[in-house]
Amino acid sequence: MRNLFAFFAVCLLAITPAMASTVVQKYVPHAEQVGSGKISYAFWDIYDATLYAPKGIWHAHTPYALSIHYFREIKGNAIAERSVEEMRKQGFSDEVKLAQWHIQMRRIFPDVKNGTVLTAIFTAHQSTDFYLGNRHIGSIKGAEFAKHFSNIWLSEKTSEPELRQKLLGFQ
Repeated sequence: MRNLFAFFAVCLLAITPAMASTVVQKYVPHAEQVGSGKISYAFWDIYDATLYAPKGIWHAHTPYALSIHYFREIKGNAIAERSVEEMRKQGFSDEVKLAQWHIQMRRIFPDVKNGTVLTAIFTAHQSTDFYLGNRHIGSIKGAEFAKHFSNIWLSEKTSEPELRQKLLGFQ
């Protein structure tokens, strides 16, 4: 019985990255996982994040993807609000742009629940494209947004430095 449980657990872990791989493989050339990690607060797992980049080597100026597999129900508006808060915490203070991005993110981000996978594709075309599973749900143009949004997870100033280390493959 224990071996059967272990087998199913491994199968489940193998399925999760594959859910995003169709989109990731389509838009990130030679995409391979750089790293992944889990965000938990108290006793609750919130999400798993996985970073993909060409040949598994992340550079901010090449296409890459960040896929988030949620374990809890969270309103899309709350995700947008938290994203703006995290950008502010890192020192971005252009309130006009933050307000514009907030509106755009609120329009794009759906309510999520256990099993929802959202993927952000950071393109060479200076755009951030968002996917719910394999369905495109919106884009936000501009290299500045892409930089500040991805910095939520990848900047040295992130509020989750352990997750950053895991995403970048340092742990």
